Amino acid sequence: MPESAKKRVAIVAALEREVRPLIRNWRKGERQHEGGSYRFFDDGDVVVVCGGIGEGAARRAAEAVIALFQPEIICSAGFAGALDPKLKAGDVLRPRTVVNASDGSKITIDGGEGMLVSFSSAASPDQKRKLRESYGAQAVDMEAGAVARAAEARGKEFIAVKAISDEVDFELPAIERFVDSEGRFCEARFTFYAAVRPWLWGRVIQLARNSHRASRALCAFLSKYSGSLFSAAKGRSA
Repeated sequence: MPESAKKRVAIVAALEREVRPLIRNWRKGERQHEGGSYRFFDDGDVVVVCGGIGEGAARRAAEAVIALFQPEIICSAGFAGALDPKLKAGDVLRPRTVVNASDGSKITIDGGEGMLVSFSSAASPDQKRKLRESYGAQAVDMEAGAVARAAEARGKEFIAVKAISDEVDFELPAIERFVDSEGRFCEARFTFYAAVRPWLWGRVIQLARNSHRASRALCAFLSKYSGSLFSAAKGRSA
């Protein structure tokens, strides 16, 4: 691989809309890895890949960006659901511990605070309460645990930054049924589904507002603190 292709930091997100304010003016391109096609956004020492929703998609995207760009640091960035009632939409969490609920594995990160738990599906309010009771975590996502495993397997430093998009009592619409096997979200199908179900309109509108707030907060945090954030990153598995 040519030296120019190497990056110091790789950010793995699920969807472009999570990081759009950050990557709006970055160079973009597509590359192949093990039969998959990935879109990358490049800004000097940092590359972003939006690999799709869920554990499998996140792991594949992390492996692709590591193989293609040989970064020193892997960052899982994106949206999370609040488990702590004090967390509101747009709050940003840089966890000290990331726990994978599927196997109990965890990684500890120097400089972070609190705990993020990765769960296999979008968590309902009842599931959020159970996760809070089981792990004492502040937030839940679907991808960070898988990205952490990919980083650990290849000897890379790991860090996570998550912005709250749904608060502890927010009932998400049936988003998962519109995610394909590659982790891609079919926005057109979801829009039609919601359009003919007026009782969902309020939740869909609130989710869109919260997601917009979360995206802006996440990208502002990454832009403002990227130097100190990535220079201090150290991940340890436990």
